[in-house]
Amino acid sequence: MTILRPLVIFVGLLAIWQGVVSVFDIAPFILPGPVSVLQVAIERYDTLLGHAWVTLTEILLGLLFGILLGASSALVMAYFRQARSWLLPVLVVSQAIPVFAFAPVLVLWFGYEIAPKVAMATLIIYFPVTAAFYDGLRRTNPGWVDLARTMGASKAAILRQIRLPAALPAFASGLRVAVAVAPIGAVVGEWVGASAGLGYYMLLMNGRVQTAAMFAALFVLAIMAVCIYFLIDAALRRLISWQSEADPAST
Repeated sequence: MTILRPLVIFVGLLAIWQGVVSVFDIAPFILPGPVSVLQVAIERYDTLLGHAWVTLTEILLGLLFGILLGASSALVMAYFRQARSWLLPVLVVSQAIPVFAFAPVLVLWFGYEIAPKVAMATLIIYFPVTAAFYDGLRRTNPGWVDLARTMGASKAAILRQIRLPAALPAFASGLRVAVAVAPIGAVVGEWVGASAGLGYYMLLMNGRVQTAAMFAALFVLAIMAVCIYFLIDAALRRLISWQSEADPAST
């Protein structure tokens, strides 16, 4: 039933899309029907897979570096007051300035290869991971920490046995947001300057007025992003399986 419901919704949306195209007789170069998009995707599957692999690599590397950098920053802010006074303004500034504005600069610094796309994804992922994890560490039940100190636990033991497990639910929430927005950084970086990737291929097909091919790339990107999200979500559910989930609708 869990798989059937999204499948029914997906098929329903495709049917509505095809119906709108047929009823209003929309020109294919403006909005192709899903049947045309599927045909192009099948015809060019090898090309699409090649570009999808590039974008997937950028997203996964951005997630890796963003999570490592964000978790490290949260730990530093939680345990070092002086570092907190320096890092918190950096977090605020990173959100006050649109991250997309850095894309041309990153391309100028790192060129047209994979590095600027990974850096862009890392910048987008950094804030939600850092903010959520830091908030989870900061809101650890002080009674648990006091009890551990009374029993002679070291700072490392308190971090490992109390603070980290207590902060995992908040970290998981931030990571889910990061996974959802990670493809944006990679694709925006490809739009600014790239020689491969789904974002690059979409711009290329748009310039050639091959709208069906552009939608095919968008379709592949959407499927890839959804798969990454649900895989990460399943892993996080296993990681914090001890946490009970309350249904607000039942209260």
